[in-house]
Amino acid sequence: MSTYLTAAEAAATLGVSLPTLYSYVSRGVLKSAPESVGKRRLYAADEVRRLARRKADGKRAGKVAQEVLDWGVPVLESRITLISDGRLVYRGRDAIELARTATLEEAASLLWECSGTCFDEAPDAPVAAGSWRAWLRQAHASAPHERALALLPAAAAHMPRLFTSGRQARLETAVMLLRVLAAALVAAAPSRVPLHRQLATAWGVRKRRHLELLRAALVVCADHELNASTFTVRCIASTGMHLFGAVTGGLAALAGPRHCGETMLVTALFHEACEAGDVDRYVAARLARGDQQQRTILPGFGHLLYPNGDPRGALLLELLAQCATTRAEHRAMADIDAIVRAARDATGLAPTVDFALSALERVLGLPPGAAFSLFALGRAAGWIAHAMEQYDDGRLIRPRARYVGVDEPAA
Repeated sequence: MSTYLTAAEAAATLGVSLPTLYSYVSRGVLKSAPESVGKRRLYAADEVRRLARRKADGKRAGKVAQEVLDWGVPVLESRITLISDGRLVYRGRDAIELARTATLEEAASLLWECSGTCFDEAPDAPVAAGSWRAWLRQAHASAPHERALALLPAAAAHMPRLFTSGRQARLETAVMLLRVLAAALVAAAPSRVPLHRQLATAWGVRKRRHLELLRAALVVCADHELNASTFTVRCIASTGMHLFGAVTGGLAALAGPRHCGETMLVTALFHEACEAGDVDRYVAARLARGDQQQRTILPGFGHLLYPNGDPRGALLLELLAQCATTRAEHRAMADIDAIVRAARDATGLAPTVDFALSALERVLGLPPGAAFSLFALGRAAGWIAHAMEQYDDGRLIRPRARYVGVDEPAA
């Protein structure tokens, strides 16, 4: 039996299309290697068969967790977000349609199941202005996620009733948390101004269409079911840790290069592709290089949950194209479109929300790290919803491991 399979053979073994196979590689679920002679990519037969068995196990598992948690069957029940048939739904509302008009505050109110006035009624974060300015001076040169990871625990020390089980107190803490996080991400003072406007002010965004694009980006990022950072938040919340602690853990997970840190890889991709000049040749060379150094086949392309394309990325790129009005913006948008076309022609994969956020950062001329900040601030609303749901559940999340190491020696 052959040690390696071609793409067609691997896809047939797994019972998936070629774009889905490439998406598996893009997300690190499956690895490929260059053929010793020729330009094809090959797939280890053992790894492909192992993944096929896992998929079959998952179909048989029913309500029992799959043997692996890598894009496996659900391990927790939730009433917050549904991803099905290419759609993203927040508590019964289509998230893409919601993003066309709603603010992050309105999306958060939906996710938290609270009145739309909860943001108006919540008090200001009880952090002294002098202390906040001193913390910002210490962390000002840091990247946005590093600054937020430093400032959230510092602010938590000043928050009242962090460990309360009362719903009203938790909602007030949640509102203060979003405001503190926004301020930390953009190195500004906490404010009651709508969150997308806080980002716009810090980044010098003045055009109405650009402002609306920031608003929509926050909403489409608000939740995405049990991704790595959200599962981290739920695990922390299940121990009884307060919201500030749970969200800080989620932020740390989010910053990894295989999660929202992928926006940084996409930014590097933009730079390399534009420097290369011939985008089609660059993409072909990038795909032929193999993934010994890169975990993804092409950063920002292909999502396992959306075989036909990430609707979040599609919406943001649609709105971004409408926002490009100046000559510089048109040039930047043309570069983005060329990369999307070349990637689609070479792999059949569509851009993800990570790609769209990085494109937004590039076309609008936002500061480095703006794509991550949009993702992090938006996703924090969903983290809080999941933490609250976990508090209500009351159980400790403690999966068991299936031991697959060497057997103990016989007695």
